[in-house]
Amino acid sequence: MKLQPNLLLLTAAVLVFGDVDAGNVLVWPTEGSHWINLRPLLETLFDRGHNVTVLGPSATLFMDLRDPAHYSILHFNMSISKKDVQDFIEEFLEFAMHEMHHMNVVQKHITFYKLFSKKQDFFLTYCDGVLKSPSVMAKLRQQKFDVFLVDPFYPCGELLAEVLAVPFVMTQRFSYAHTVERWCGQTPAPPSYVPGDVVAVSQWKTYDTYFTDYLGRPTSYCELMGKADIWLIRTYWDFEYPRPLLPNFIYVGGLHCRPAKPLPQDLEEFVQSSGDDGIVVFSLGSFIRNLTKERSNVIASAFGQIPQKVFWKYLGEKPDNLAPNTRIYDWIPQNDLLGHPKTRAFVTHGGTNGVYEAIYHGVPMVGIPIFADQTDNMVHMKAKGAAVFLNFNSLQAQDLVDALKTVINDPSYKESVMRLSRIHHDRPVKPLDEAVFWIEYVMRNKGAGHLRVASHSLNWYQYHSLDVLVFLISILALVFYIIIRTCSFLIRRCCRTPKHKSKRE
Repeated sequence: MKLQPNLLLLTAAVLVFGDVDAGNVLVWPTEGSHWINLRPLLETLFDRGHNVTVLGPSATLFMDLRDPAHYSILHFNMSISKKDVQDFIEEFLEFAMHEMHHMNVVQKHITFYKLFSKKQDFFLTYCDGVLKSPSVMAKLRQQKFDVFLVDPFYPCGELLAEVLAVPFVMTQRFSYAHTVERWCGQTPAPPSYVPGDVVAVSQWKTYDTYFTDYLGRPTSYCELMGKADIWLIRTYWDFEYPRPLLPNFIYVGGLHCRPAKPLPQDLEEFVQSSGDDGIVVFSLGSFIRNLTKERSNVIASAFGQIPQKVFWKYLGEKPDNLAPNTRIYDWIPQNDLLGHPKTRAFVTHGGTNGVYEAIYHGVPMVGIPIFADQTDNMVHMKAKGAAVFLNFNSLQAQDLVDALKTVINDPSYKESVMRLSRIHHDRPVKPLDEAVFWIEYVMRNKGAGHLRVASHSLNWYQYHSLDVLVFLISILALVFYIIIRTCSFLIRRCCRTPKHKSKRE
């Protein structure tokens, strides 16, 4: 019997997703690239018949919350303005891109600590806008959500899940050297081959205090994070190194990637004008809009020395020395450009979204990381032979020229990234479909507590079996003590001279 194509597709869909009724999904989002990565997931959930509600802050820079077609918005007010958000981002970027380069180690740590403390206070305004608003909380309680999708970069999603008693799914790239996954998610992390950082644990105290005050009982950020039913990690084994996993940790890296679409006519004409040399795509992501005149001139000078045509996404002032082979755009269809057969290299800040689009389409990279996970991302790509790593602050034009010539002309870089691309595509279920499956799995099963390990209910000495070890050592010590005392007694009895024998002698 031969199945019709539509029947085959239906069968595949049932096998992938299973059967689930339309559910009510609440979303705690984050700005910038996090939102770009999350949006395809929300659109797919909507297409699957689910009702999706996004918590929308009054102060947002990148999230399009005007009239969305695939989800509804529950707006909440913040005590800060859009300008406050922009000022904070610019202050942080000024430190990461310019000031840090001129500081010693002590100055860097002091400044970073001040910025981190300011960031925590800034993030808690999001918490206040939702959790301390009677009207918002009343609306949330009325809707009776089936699952809560949380991006933990902005804290308090896990606190809101606790208050509403809704099972929640975490979606994130990674924490400080996987600290959250290690300490809160209880993932096994042997230090011999899994890097870690215990310093970040002390940075949660502000959130611990906030959570405790709000709930009226001792609790912590880590405790509530650990209650996540599913952790959707936005990487995969094309990027990561093998590590121990728990059943509720699902790797869905590249879920936002898609086949390239045809380019607009003007862009396609510029691509075709490159001939056999091809094109280079350059973007520093959604947050970095401006560079100093000196930095932009250095980059423009480098691009002017290569034979490829260059697409540069940039909102800053046009460099003085922009070459004819380089065009600057406010926005570019990055995924479609990276998927074009004439693309030879991708110059990137190393954001996870861009790195995965490059892996998806098999494009070697030149990394110029600036902050957050970007350095870690490019370290991975360099180690896997798919990228060259440059320092933003010390970057000279010749450095960028040499790096581009290396990744374009040395075939090993193309071979390495194509190997990563094959690994990325060679998986039983597409990452977007897998992410949707696990969200629906939580809805179907009213949570996924059966996938959470028992270590969440253990304290540190129980987790490391120190109580068992102490008990066993105590028993062993007692046995040795009894043996020694017994032997000592027998030896004394055997060696003692009888009194009646002494008298006869």
